[in-house]
Amino acid sequence: MLRFINEIPTDFPIGGVHCIPVFDNGNLMMVWDREEKVLTTIGGRLEVNESLNDGLNREVMEEAGIEISEYRIPFASWFWKESNGYTIYFLTRVKRYLEIPKGYEKTGYVIMNFETAIDMIKNIEGREERINIIRRAGILSGYLEEEGNSR
Repeated sequence: MLRFINEIPTDFPIGGVHCIPVFDNGNLMMVWDREEKVLTTIGGRLEVNESLNDGLNREVMEEAGIEISEYRIPFASWFWKESNGYTIYFLTRVKRYLEIPKGYEKTGYVIMNFETAIDMIKNIEGREERINIIRRAGILSGYLEEEGNSR
């Protein structure tokens, strides 16, 4: 279940982290999931005893070959009934590109504006939850208008 948040929930464990990295020009980066054939946010499961920040840093490097700045705003959570835990979504900023070390997963990344990301998700899979996550990140970052004021 998707919920928008202002702070990280503490009632259940956090098992995963995802982010919407935004560039200075207002574009965002997503990744193409080759197995599921969907455009998705960058992230994954936390490793044992890994902090949220360390997990986020590792995931963006492994999946997209980027480093993110310290600007990290938690804005959404997804509760997984199966594991009784959360995945937390962060709005972040891209700091720089990195060279992905050999052996890490190589997911293709896509850079676009928020409207294009929403249109692509609608056309590829249509999952409202993912669309709502991107829309919320766009509003928080100042690159999309509130519902009713946008297209």
